[in-house]
Amino acid sequence: MTENATDKSHSSSHEGQMHDHGHDHSAGSHAHSHAHSHAPKDFGFAFALGAALNVAFIIVEAAAGFYANSMALLADAGHNLSDVLGLLIAWGATLLIKRRPTLQYTYGFGSSTILAALANAVLLLVAVGAIILESGQRLGSSVPPVGGVIVIIVAAIGILINGFTAWLFVSGSERDVNIRGAYLHMAADAAVSFGVVVVGFTMLTTGWNWLDPVVSLVIAAVIIWGTWGLLRDTMRLALHGVPARISTAQVRGRLASLPGVESVHDLHIWPMSTTETALTCHLVMPGGHPGDAFISETAKMLHDEFEIRHTTLQFEVGSDIPCGSECAV
Repeated sequence: MTENATDKSHSSSHEGQMHDHGHDHSAGSHAHSHAHSHAPKDFGFAFALGAALNVAFIIVEAAAGFYANSMALLADAGHNLSDVLGLLIAWGATLLIKRRPTLQYTYGFGSSTILAALANAVLLLVAVGAIILESGQRLGSSVPPVGGVIVIIVAAIGILINGFTAWLFVSGSERDVNIRGAYLHMAADAAVSFGVVVVGFTMLTTGWNWLDPVVSLVIAAVIIWGTWGLLRDTMRLALHGVPARISTAQVRGRLASLPGVESVHDLHIWPMSTTETALTCHLVMPGGHPGDAFISETAKMLHDEFEIRHTTLQFEVGSDIPCGSECAV
């Protein structure tokens, strides 16, 4: 890093307006930009209503499962219980993210949403394990008679409750992996309840009670299929990997194309939460510090094109890279 770049500039954006503040220092040249867009939608009401509806339904479904001797209903009740726990974890994370940063947690508590999404995925897999175990045991023995009518009625109620709860989260499921975890929980339950209704009708018309544990295994397979993507994405975020929606190569190319930029190195992109992304990098600019307008425009470009809200840039007037091979990224 060269030592003759003397300006350090800080730019921040509030509600779409960029404000630049210049500070002079004698060492390197740095620029920090924090771009804020509109706050994420508050899903507090959705979490509260979804959790309340599902707790009531769990009680009804578990009681009906014991009364009708239905493993499918009991498996779905257990899955619903994990969903309620998942909703509460996700809800807690959305509350934590609103807390202001502290001296110990200078980035705030946004990363709690990542941990919540990861916990949701793990809870789903634990519930699947319990379903598979119990269903396998039932298949290995004679299957007792199952009350098909009760299964159909309760599962139909489950379709309505879980479908409605999933709808409460659908608007945030694409951009927020924490909300997506809650949405997938509820959507999977609605699909499972539909399958149970179909099986209930089939058992009524054919007397094939063995379908009850079989459909439980199918339910487990559906849940695993839907959970894998959530687990993969949350593991990436938990390890500070680049969010799946962002291409590092495209970001590098865009920065390298800016006027006056000779090269880009030491580029790092990582999630601060399930909705906020940060970036740091070094820009080699032989012409010297580009000024506050360049900083503002670059931060706005990264925010608008890549949804990167927190940007820190360091400017260098030479082409040497003193920090070693780790800067090649």
